[in-house]
Amino acid sequence: MSEPTAYRGRFAPSPTGPLHFGSLVAAVGSYLDARTQGGEWLVRMEDVDTPRNQPGAADDILRTLEAFGFAWDGPVLWQSTRLAAYGEVLETLKRSGQVYGCACSRKEIADSATHAAIDGGLAYPGLCRGGLPAGREARAWRLRVDDREIAFDDRLQGRIAQHLAHDVGDFVLRRADGLFAYQLAVVVDDAWQGMTDIVRGADLLASTPRQIWLQRCLGYPTPRYAHLPVAANPAGEKLSKQTRAAALDVAQAPALLVQALSFLGQAVPAALCRAPLAEVWAWALAHWSFAAIPRQPRIMLDSAG
Repeated sequence: MSEPTAYRGRFAPSPTGPLHFGSLVAAVGSYLDARTQGGEWLVRMEDVDTPRNQPGAADDILRTLEAFGFAWDGPVLWQSTRLAAYGEVLETLKRSGQVYGCACSRKEIADSATHAAIDGGLAYPGLCRGGLPAGREARAWRLRVDDREIAFDDRLQGRIAQHLAHDVGDFVLRRADGLFAYQLAVVVDDAWQGMTDIVRGADLLASTPRQIWLQRCLGYPTPRYAHLPVAANPAGEKLSKQTRAAALDVAQAPALLVQALSFLGQAVPAALCRAPLAEVWAWALAHWSFAAIPRQPRIMLDSAG
């Protein structure tokens, strides 16, 4: 694992489509938080979920970041090059008994007597916790959780708490399709890269207690977290590829950067909308105020950005 610096942050897009305004907000917030504290800012391409990746999207994302004036430290880390590392960590957890094989299908989990919703899914009821049913093989691998509350103090959202056993249950680290789950990959990579600060969208708030639990299981340090408000369309849906958010137009980079700064509560002068990109960045680096960022997890836009 990398030795942590005073501050090391990152922007970690998934190549499932082009960057949109919501992506820009996350990139701007994480970048300025790092740079104004004299920290490093890295880019990681989270391409481990291969069925969702779109051909050419990763290269388009990097070109867009460059066109918007972002400069990152070191080479881009591609999760697809890290599969052996994830496998080693999973084997370590298996040997310690913290991970077990699960034969359950989504339907079996949904049909269980009691379950709670989390992230649009279902809390796992522990059907395979004591061993696989006779004649069944493991489809996925789950991390055991215990009966405690996991809480952390988010720099923006305040105290966030989740009771993993009730709200989530034992969660998947390797999926039924053989792919490593987001929770495993992100925790392993954040530790390996020595991340001290994670600044990202509030849509990932519910994932954070699981990541903290996995960090504790592996003896990893827990970074500081700040979850920025996410941009929503007029229907109240988070801007995403799934909600058909418009791709960023690099020809409008200065104006869109000003819009992202305003979304994050920065008192941007009106004249800056017509300024060159370098001038917008110079103002942002000189005037960035973390305290001005809105605390609400979601902010609706008048348009899709």
